[in-house]
Amino acid sequence: MSDGDPAARLRRPYPERWVEYYLGSPASLGWLLVVDGAAFLLGVSFYVHSEPSLSDLSSLAYPLFGDSPTALALATLSVATLLPRLGDPVTEASSNRLLELLHTLAFVWLVKYGLWTAVALNLRPDLYVGFAPALLWEYWGILVTHLFFLLQAAAIPYYGKTSREALAVALALLLVNDIFDYGLGLYPPLRYEAGPLLAGITVALSFFAVGYAAWAFDRAER
Repeated sequence: MSDGDPAARLRRPYPERWVEYYLGSPASLGWLLVVDGAAFLLGVSFYVHSEPSLSDLSSLAYPLFGDSPTALALATLSVATLLPRLGDPVTEASSNRLLELLHTLAFVWLVKYGLWTAVALNLRPDLYVGFAPALLWEYWGILVTHLFFLLQAAAIPYYGKTSREALAVALALLLVNDIFDYGLGLYPPLRYEAGPLLAGITVALSFFAVGYAAWAFDRAER
């Protein structure tokens, strides 16, 4: 597949020199980890002050309830695996079963909840879209920050690989998350009640994210 092929550009949207610069340089990689960490804490703060709140749940349920913070935590761990290899080509990062699972989970959570947020906000634009001070963050700010999830996800297949097992586990965990969210009514806090439409879209996004991962990643050789 040539670099001029649109499918190739979608699968690997960044020039490799950009990836090497931003993920292979100590300064830029450090800043990315700081930004991811700060965004994670901001997301946790949102769920702490939401209704229901993290304080209402068992700590074991936190990763399932805090969908976007979970995506950021996985992304931070994924990027942090590059720290021991600084100075080596990013695209030649080592791989094993645990890393394959981590990179796959980070990718699918980032893709799913980057897209889910845009969908959820725009299903009821009358409640979110506007230019009042509160809405500037609650719509535009949240929308833009979650679109960055997709930008970071697109970088993971440059240094990570996946496997059939990792993809199967990722799909199973995403579907468990969907059952938790909509079966127990613990989906991310919204200004409206999530109905069958949003639940159906969420499940479809689980399958889409894993399918996209299967296409975007190289497979590990055993």
